Amino acid sequence: MAIQRLTGSGALRILHLEDSDLDAELIEAELETIGRPVVIERVMTRDAFAAAALPARHDLILADYVLPTFDGISALGIARAQCPETPFVFCSGTLGEDVAVEALKNGATDYITKQRLDRMPRTILRALAEAKARADRQAAEAALQAVNETLEVRIVERTRELAEANAELKREIAERERAEDALRLNQRLEAVGQLTSGVAHDFNNLLTVIAGNIEFLERAVSDERSKRRLAMMKGAADRGARLTAQLLAFSRRQRLEPTPVGLNQTVASMGDLLQSSIGGAVQIETLLQADLWPALVDATQIELVILNLAINARDAMAVGGRLTVETANVTITGAPSRPEQPQPGEYVMVSVSDTGTGMTPEVLARVFEPFFTTKEVGKGSGLGLAQVYGFVKQSGGGIRIDTVSGEGTSIKVYLPRVAGDAAAPARPGPVDCARTHPPGGRPVLLVVDDDSEVREVTTTRLAEAGYDVREAPSGLQALASLEADPCIDLVVLDFAMPGMNGAEAAIEIRRRWPDMPVLFVTGFADTDALTKAGVDRADGIVLKPFRVGELERKVALALAEPMSPGLRLVSNRS
Repeated sequence: MAIQRLTGSGALRILHLEDSDLDAELIEAELETIGRPVVIERVMTRDAFAAAALPARHDLILADYVLPTFDGISALGIARAQCPETPFVFCSGTLGEDVAVEALKNGATDYITKQRLDRMPRTILRALAEAKARADRQAAEAALQAVNETLEVRIVERTRELAEANAELKREIAERERAEDALRLNQRLEAVGQLTSGVAHDFNNLLTVIAGNIEFLERAVSDERSKRRLAMMKGAADRGARLTAQLLAFSRRQRLEPTPVGLNQTVASMGDLLQSSIGGAVQIETLLQADLWPALVDATQIELVILNLAINARDAMAVGGRLTVETANVTITGAPSRPEQPQPGEYVMVSVSDTGTGMTPEVLARVFEPFFTTKEVGKGSGLGLAQVYGFVKQSGGGIRIDTVSGEGTSIKVYLPRVAGDAAAPARPGPVDCARTHPPGGRPVLLVVDDDSEVREVTTTRLAEAGYDVREAPSGLQALASLEADPCIDLVVLDFAMPGMNGAEAAIEIRRRWPDMPVLFVTGFADTDALTKAGVDRADGIVLKPFRVGELERKVALALAEPMSPGLRLVSNRS
């Protein structure tokens, strides 16, 4: 058989390492019995073998064990290094059993002795079959590995896709739940607002009838006992009217007069009032933005809102603490997540923050509902934040509450900004009371006292003395009453009241209505506090319990004196 370079496509390719020409002929003759074409490349030296033993060049390597300048074990080492996948079969006349076993351990596929060349076809075919099986197994393993790797990649990718889909689904569910919660809360507040508005409207109609008939009876009766009873009835009607005003504020039905307001000036002017209302144990801090936009809002109502929020913040702090009032220009871009929050747009923000107890999620969910309060019985009406909510929404703004239970709360009020560069107007000038209270009519007094029984005694005595008496249970309510009708001839203030005391209320009254006379009814004379309130004389003191005729005499004296910017004092034990 001719020795040639391998070019056959279907022939069996054998690399034959043999130095004997005779043995080579015998072996080639035996190979012809295999039953398929055979192409043999014969080599005899180390260099020739190393050059021919290349990967995938041969189907089989057939090697003698002993050669003059080379040996079969070295050839096996070269083959294992250069073409380890090619089957290696020894064919030698000197190969003993021990040497053959060692050769097999070193990586040989099989061995044949030259004395038994008849076994060669079967041995070669078995070696080729094993090589093919090994190659098929390796190919299958490689394919399986590729599939596994592809599967892992696909699993990772699919897992990522499922995780993303799951996260998106959770986000959509959370967003839907948030929207549903906001819708339910909005519907509940709207329903309560409509109910409240209807009740307040009907109640106002009833009060109108009651108050009107009281006035008619006042003209008809002459005995003092009946007049005293009518005055008490009129006071109750007035209290009912103030309550309906609070309900109308929540339901966004109150009458507002929005004007451009500089909130920095508003907060700055309220400094003394806030400090006196909050108390010296609480540190008050203001953070005012320098280039603050003017807000379009009712000037009087926003002061009451800030004061209301500050008093709530004070009540949330046990002892001491810090209260921060901040203003800022804010642009809202995101959609609101709760009904009270502002819509996208530009707002002037004023916030009141405290370091108090904070709110639980349960309290936060109901905080704007009318008559809902966490304070003790008699300490709060539950209408404070409801009024704030109604006023802010009616003004076209919104509220955001940031709270952490046990750490504090920040209530941010967003008010619509004034378009353009409109400036905040000055506070309206004095009201001409001659139109609503013609000369010759009965003097109108406003009695302010937190003790309802003491207030009843005071109002009864003054009504019996011929005065038109109105009443307020707190300094804050007195300010609201004066805002509604500032045509009062005299304010009679109890000094010792919770929250805003008489001196603090007098300071604010003097700031807003400089010419309005104010008289104190007090059970103890705190000279420093009264001096800060602007008292310029202390010679008129009415002690509690009232002496016969002294209250009426001091009131008449105060009304008879010319008005002055200072406040006059009628002191009593209260």
